[in-house]
Amino acid sequence: MLLVLFKRFLGRSQSHRPELTNAMTPEQQVERIQEGDLRLRNQFITDYQPYVAKVTSRFCKRYIDPARDDEFSIALVAFNEAVNQFSSSAGRSFLSFAETVIRRRLIDYVRKEQRFAQNVPYSSFDAYDDEDNIVNPVEIHQAIEQFEKQKGMEERQSEITDLSGVLSEFDIRFADLVEMSPKHSDSRQMLMAIGFMLAQDSLMMRSLLSKRMMPIKELMEIAGVSRKTLERNRKFIIAVALIINGPYPYLREYLHIDDIVVNRSERDE
Repeated sequence: MLLVLFKRFLGRSQSHRPELTNAMTPEQQVERIQEGDLRLRNQFITDYQPYVAKVTSRFCKRYIDPARDDEFSIALVAFNEAVNQFSSSAGRSFLSFAETVIRRRLIDYVRKEQRFAQNVPYSSFDAYDDEDNIVNPVEIHQAIEQFEKQKGMEERQSEITDLSGVLSEFDIRFADLVEMSPKHSDSRQMLMAIGFMLAQDSLMMRSLLSKRMMPIKELMEIAGVSRKTLERNRKFIIAVALIINGPYPYLREYLHIDDIVVNRSERDE
């Protein structure tokens, strides 16, 4: 429930910038993902799910239902693995490399699941390298991938629970934030930018944490907004500042604060 409220508070779906990723090649997007762009990784995998389903269906020689067939889950894990392992220096496209990794993982899966043997032609077991030589499939790391995914979900939930306790010290509830969250994306980004300014100023944050009061006068000077605006959105700004300043790496990723600061800088120029 807290996770749902947190997503509503941030208005997460409005912060994505598809125009940037659509202009990039798969190879360029993978390069950014390998540099640590977690948000782009999630969006990239989501965007290419139809491609993964197509490759899987072609391998199995039948329609694959992403919602029901285990083969699709295996292929999706393999696609994520391809993102981690791809190197542009190898001289091949990412999608070609991803298809090879997917086929290898499916070959291993089918060999372990004998009940699929009659549905998949023996020729589908073959995998080839760049020189058309038959190669042996490598071990699947699905168990590791699933463990890391589950661990991430648990840590994200733990961060939200901890943040909820911290917010309560300021008499703030997630339900309050959802109700007070600005409906317009520009207003939300402006308030998040103010929260970022507050979090980056050690003196103001020390005052906030010790007195449980937002330093309105100082924020008026550096943010250039009215007292009324700050007082009306006090809880929202404090919540953003606490997330940025606190031990919440997963929740900070939800904020997309770098995009917000860049957007506002571009408009101010």
